[in-house]
Amino acid sequence: MPHLPHRNRNRTGDTAVTVGPLDLADRVDEALAVQAHAFGLSDDEIAVRRQIVLRHITFPGARALGATTGTGRLVGFVYGMPNDRAHWWSTVVEPYLRAGGQDHWLDDSFVITELHVHPGYQNRGIGRSLITTITDGAAEPRSILSAIDFESPARGLYRSLGYTDLARQVHFPSAPRPYAVMGAPLPLRRRSR
Repeated sequence: MPHLPHRNRNRTGDTAVTVGPLDLADRVDEALAVQAHAFGLSDDEIAVRRQIVLRHITFPGARALGATTGTGRLVGFVYGMPNDRAHWWSTVVEPYLRAGGQDHWLDDSFVITELHVHPGYQNRGIGRSLITTITDGAAEPRSILSAIDFESPARGLYRSLGYTDLARQVHFPSAPRPYAVMGAPLPLRRRSR
């Protein structure tokens, strides 16, 4: 996959951010530091997520992209894989999707498992570049993801790319807030110029 340059100025003065393939197993701690900063995770939550990420990245078709500065600092990442109804996430969301007649979205979909950008680098198109680049490489005709169910900048980004709500008020075990499951046909919608 080619590296796509994405230039912008951020608060730290580093001007170039490049989106490209990421060896997530090798850089898992850096990626989780970005997620922790963006999401406010505790050390215990990070330890649990580390094991999950390392397991996920071994699944068939799993891929990751990173956003790195010119100095090599990881400031954003995305990873995903072809959805499998046997995976934990699918087993949790399936009843919610089925209730709305939307469970067919679990088949032949590329799931965005995680997408995070360091807060100091947000609102610069990095998240958009990460998600469009990873889904452009998907063989599946559609994409699904889950996001905390409130009107956040992330949900606004997903909507701008063509994602729509498939189920809301989805409760994951041990998650303090409900989630929405969203889906979009691929390729994702681009901004009109």
